[in-house]
Amino acid sequence: MAIQKVGSVLFLQFLLVVLVSDSINAQYLRQGYYKNTCLDAESIIWKTIRQYISRAPTLAAAMLRMHFHDCFVRRCDGSVLLKSTSNNQAEKDATPNLSLRGFDLIDAAKSAVEYKCPGVVSCADILALVARDAVSIINGPFWEVPTGRRDGRVSLASEALTKLPPPFASISQLKLMFSGKGLSVKDLVVLSGAHTIGVSHCSSFSNRLYNFTGVGDQDPSLDSEYAANLKTNKCKSPNDNTTKVEMDPGSRGTFDLSYFTLLLKRRGLFESDAALTTSTTTKSFIQQLVQGSLKDFLAEFANSMEKMGRINVKTGTQGEIRKVCALVNT
Repeated sequence: MAIQKVGSVLFLQFLLVVLVSDSINAQYLRQGYYKNTCLDAESIIWKTIRQYISRAPTLAAAMLRMHFHDCFVRRCDGSVLLKSTSNNQAEKDATPNLSLRGFDLIDAAKSAVEYKCPGVVSCADILALVARDAVSIINGPFWEVPTGRRDGRVSLASEALTKLPPPFASISQLKLMFSGKGLSVKDLVVLSGAHTIGVSHCSSFSNRLYNFTGVGDQDPSLDSEYAANLKTNKCKSPNDNTTKVEMDPGSRGTFDLSYFTLLLKRRGLFESDAALTTSTTTKSFIQQLVQGSLKDFLAEFANSMEKMGRINVKTGTQGEIRKVCALVNT
């Protein structure tokens, strides 16, 4: 018992040191960080993103997802952008990240900024700004993105497998993973609202349709009418790995509250979506959002995104400013 108590005290002390360190690093982020070194950086990025999003609006969801995956694995340090090498499998090649897209958009923004201000703007900041700008361009929420992040030099596929919330996560798993990043239960619910513009492959939830408990059954928590429609018109086979399904049917292109309305109708695609209704606290937040205004939701989302963008950032002399986002500097 004494050993366990000492171990618990040491863990709490370690956690306190980590949280304090992370808080100090986050304070180095600020609006207008590049004012004296690359004045037009943010406008250059915005103009580049607008060209891409005007041609492919669905990239907004892709960029938002990429930013989330970056922050949840190894700080918000652009590690998700790094390519694998002969002796290391990077995050982007881990199973949860194989469907990420939009890397060319990040590269284009980086090239445009490098042309004007070589070696100044980090890929981590570019990714954070791109996610915000892409969502804003499709009339989604706008949030402040204080800059000053530095790029990491490490990217491990194994970490992506363990640190990203899986689509089958329970509510207890979700709460634990978010709290481990300094995000609240409310942040968990609000940020899940990003699914209003997202899509998923059938393979991420087909077990709910065809083999929920291993005996060829269907998940009873999924609305039966919705499940039947998915089987008939979308995921016609349990082995379908290519078909994409809107997570907010009929409203995919609009950043609105309908995703939360669907959750209350038991029509969330992922088990992790459905899990949000299994906790009194999270379900209450969902109901508050549905009963409130879109303006309130967008403001809450903006607040949670800014909070997420500060997770464990590298600043000061930590990391580096990559010359190319896919490669560490030599």
